[in-house]
Order: sequence, then structure tokens, then C-alpha cells
Amino acid sequence: MLTDLGIKKLPVPERRREIPDGKVGGLYLIHQPSGEKSWAVRYRFGRLPKKLTLGSYPALDLATARRRAQEALGDVAGGKDPAAVKQASRAAARAEREAEHDLVERVVDLFIERYAKPKTRDWRETERMLNREVVARWKGRRLSALTRVHVHEMIDSILDRGALIRANRVFAQFRKLCNFVVERGIIAVSPCTGVKMPSLERSRDRVLDGAEIKLAWQAFEAIGWPFGPIGELLLLTGARLGEVSDARWAEIDLAARTWTIPASRAKNRRTHAVPLSDDAVRILEGLPRFEKSDFVFTTTGSTPVSGFSRAKRAIDRTVLQLRREEAEAHVDDPAQVKPLPPWRLHDIRRSVATNLQQLGVRLEVTEAVLNHVSGSRAGIVGVYQKYGFETEKRQALDAWSRRLAEIVSGDAEAKVLSFVRK
Repeated sequence: MLTDLGIKKLPVPERRREIPDGKVGGLYLIHQPSGEKSWAVRYRFGRLPKKLTLGSYPALDLATARRRAQEALGDVAGGKDPAAVKQASRAAARAEREAEHDLVERVVDLFIERYAKPKTRDWRETERMLNREVVARWKGRRLSALTRVHVHEMIDSILDRGALIRANRVFAQFRKLCNFVVERGIIAVSPCTGVKMPSLERSRDRVLDGAEIKLAWQAFEAIGWPFGPIGELLLLTGARLGEVSDARWAEIDLAARTWTIPASRAKNRRTHAVPLSDDAVRILEGLPRFEKSDFVFTTTGSTPVSGFSRAKRAIDRTVLQLRREEAEAHVDDPAQVKPLPPWRLHDIRRSVATNLQQLGVRLEVTEAVLNHVSGSRAGIVGVYQKYGFETEKRQALDAWSRRLAEIVSGDAEAKVLSFVRK
């Protein structure tokens, strides 16, 4: 009969041993050459030999092992197979864990944390989009249970709202999420396989003309902090909206008149030096600062400014009011004045590029100002041409700043500095 003292004194065997307990028949102490010990019960069920592992020693002591062995043998006498019951319980627990691991809301959180945050600059928008359109629809469901039918139903519901571009964006991010979890082995097949992009998109070609640029600048001045200065810097630099709105003071050297956008915040993941004109420096110098905050544009001190949809509506209302006031000054009927054709803040970037070309700035310099890696800087040129055009970029943005001042002041007769090709 096994005793606790006897078990502790057992020498380490050269090969695996099964030591029977003389008190409870069928109970064995398994002793490994590594010195590890565990308990098992051997019995017959349906004329077949069976083995049930109880646990390791000393975590499971001798008295507890005997009690559990007797319970298992009692189940055998009652017509139950304890080993089969244990195996089924483990399978059910594993299936439950896999089901939880596969929940839509869980894979969305995983995708945002492991993919979107480290690899994309606008991950917050991706998170909002997936939560609103995917999690809200399928929360509590397993991703592996979704099929192409479910994906089409989601897309159709967005298209029925008239949100064609939104449908494209949601599908693109959801497809990327599904490919991500397939790669990780969470699901075997993506439900997006075989599903096409919901609608064709045309590249936007909206460019603000001189009169519209003037109105936009006046509206920026009218609405003031924080969205007004953001709009003015968009016009003066040609930078992307997210680059300006998320700017940090540590990136800006007012003395050197340079703003350096780090690779982590640039869309193409390349550090971008933006020369600052005198007007851009003046705007930055006049901005309020939060104590212990590095954000240039913030209302909380801890996060960048947000709410651009609401701000754009305020800008549009201001532009319309300015146009009506101008009509009234010319003794025209203000009620007949219509809003400007639809435009977005991102159209400012295209408008700056167009004006740089009109000023005679070389295409490769314009693309350097915009931090583009396509066009003239793509392919083999992008591999071997590493000149940054820093001097040319500063000349171009200084010339554009002067031209912008002329547009805003209405001095159409002013002489404009143009760049002439050698």
C-alpha cells in the first residue's frame, strides 16, 4: 500500500514505472525518468481497457487521488465511462474557447490593436467604421460562421442609405480584417472571398479657383481657433489634413522655418520636411499653447482636435454668408446666392498643387512639396533619386504664399514670381 512518505522516498527510475496502490485497486502512481509523478486509474469498460489520468503529484495528494479513483470506479460500475466524459468535457471547453476567440467584436479589437494602430495613421477612423458597421451588426456572432451572403447583406444596407463611398471603405477594411485573421489561423476562409468592391470610384478633380480660395481663407479667419488656423496652414503648406491637425510642437522649428513630419505620421511612411513661409510662421506663433501638451491643435491638451465634419459645415455656412454680403454690397438679391459647388478640405491640397504648377514649379518639386512617391518619383527613379529638393520646395512655397496673399487681398494686378525652366 502506497504512503506519502514512501512516495517521497522513491528513487528516480531509469524508465517509466506504474506503481499500483494496494488500497484502491486500479489506482496507479506513474513515475517518470524525469522524476515527475502523476496518478492514473486503469479499468475496463465494454470489455476494453481504459485509462483515466487524475492529475500530478504532489499537487494531487495520495488521499485525494484515492477518493477520485473510487469516484471514477463508481461511475464505471454505474455504466459511465469517466475517461470519455473527461474527453468530451475538454472538447466542449476547447470549442467554447475557440468560439469566444472567433467572436466578431474580439477579432475587430485584435485587428485594430495588432494591425491598424502600428501600420496605419488613420486607425481611429478604421476603428469607428468597423464598430459602427460590423460589430453593431454581428456582435456575439462567430466570424467563421459568416458567408458571402452576410457580407453582401451588410454592403447592401450601406448602399441603400446612398453611401456609395462608405460601402467601399467598409468593405475594404473588413476584407483586410478577414485576411488578417485568416493569416493568424483564427478562421480558415475569408467570407469576403469572391466579393467585389461595391461601386466604382472616380478620382476627385475638384480644384478651388481664386475666388473660392479667397472665400475659404476669409471663412477660416472668421471661424477662428482651432479650425481656422488649420485651414490656413492647409492652404500655405499643401499638407494633408491629418498631418496638420495632429501636428506636434516638437516637430516645428520656428527659427529654421521648418516643420518635420515624422515617418510615423506621414501617409507614405517617409519623413517629410515642410518649409514654412513667413505667413505660416506668423500663424504658428500666434497659436495658443496648452501647458504640458505637445499638440499644436487641441482642445483637451491630451488629444488632437476632432470634429471636422461639424467644422466643415460651419465653414460652408460662413462662405455662404460672405457671398450673400458681397451680393448685397453689389445691390443684388442675397436670397438668390447659392452655396459653392461641393468641396472638401482635402481639395485644398489639390488646389495648392495646381497653383504651384501654374506658377511654373517643376513637377518633381511639386510632388516633393506634397511628399508624393508616385508620378515622377515612382519606379526606378524613386529607388535611385534621393535628392530632397529642399531649396526648391522652400522657393515654391514662398512663391505660393505671396500668390495666396494676392488672391486673398484681391490684388489681381500684382506681379507673380514664376519659376522658369533652365
